[in-house]
Amino acid sequence: MRNNQLKYFEYKQAFVLESGLSLPALTIAYHTYGEWKGPASKVVWVCHALTASADCADWWKGLIGNDYLINPEDYFIVCANILGSCYGTTGPTSINPASQTPYFASFPNITIRDMVHAHILLRAHLGIEKISLLMGGSMGGYQALEWALIEPSVIKRLFLIATSPSESAWGVAVHTAQRLAIEADSSWKDDHEKAGALGLKAARAIGMLTYRNYGIFQQAQTDPDPEKIDDFRASSYINYQGEKLVNRFNAYSYWLLTKAMDSHHLARKRGGDLITTLNQIQQPTLIIGIDSDILCPLDEQRFMKEHLPNATLVEIGSTYGHDGFIIETGQITEHLGPWLEQNQTA
Repeated sequence: MRNNQLKYFEYKQAFVLESGLSLPALTIAYHTYGEWKGPASKVVWVCHALTASADCADWWKGLIGNDYLINPEDYFIVCANILGSCYGTTGPTSINPASQTPYFASFPNITIRDMVHAHILLRAHLGIEKISLLMGGSMGGYQALEWALIEPSVIKRLFLIATSPSESAWGVAVHTAQRLAIEADSSWKDDHEKAGALGLKAARAIGMLTYRNYGIFQQAQTDPDPEKIDDFRASSYINYQGEKLVNRFNAYSYWLLTKAMDSHHLARKRGGDLITTLNQIQQPTLIIGIDSDILCPLDEQRFMKEHLPNATLVEIGSTYGHDGFIIETGQITEHLGPWLEQNQTA
């Protein structure tokens, strides 16, 4: 895929966070796909979720890439790794220029709004003046909503799936349980990249219970042998998913990013409530909700549909719960494609 390679933007100035603290410099890792043709380019910017990377064609297979709806032959596609992650953008495992050692536990708390301000720095660096479609699922949707408010003249259309305008009490509770698991690891806050790894495995196990649901576990993980008394299929699956994440992600980043999600509230510091704030987002917006999603349920998407002035809501069926936003690419394409055609002049 043309131009599909990890690139880095080095911002050499202080990056001031919403908290008032600052990072002395900032590195942003990002992928682009397709050919940049200057201002005439139709830009699609993809915002990724909690543990994903900037390589959106890898984790959103079936939707982004050659022969798919979001095709680099038609669009210039950008996806930036979020602030605080461990996939190339400045985060807890990065070197602190002041100490010449990794930040680890000393990395300051960040917000979704901070992530968006980092995206904006990259947008300006790339010379992008208009984004034809800004899209994201789950935590990626948090970023997209924030960005639409911060730069309304830049963002032309929004696609949001399995997301919400503020973190729910349920979401905060889930994240708190995950952080408690990490903090219970005896190695937590040690100065090395594997600190909290066993806790991260447990945190992922908690997460998997909310990314999927009762139905899909019954369907896919039930043991056929009624005589079994140990080593159950569901247990093996949860252990596998925990180990898989530990092998590719970092506990410091996971802890930090769940904190950032907890702080997500579009109305914060905007002088109003959520309804008033959502009313300000004028862009044509396609919202997709998933009927089996227990982490970010349909009530959240219905609330956005009610209060976004130019929104369309589609409710899809899936057995995969919250993870349906990256799995159900056929259904997403079925609805996003016609919607883009209808709103192509936006």
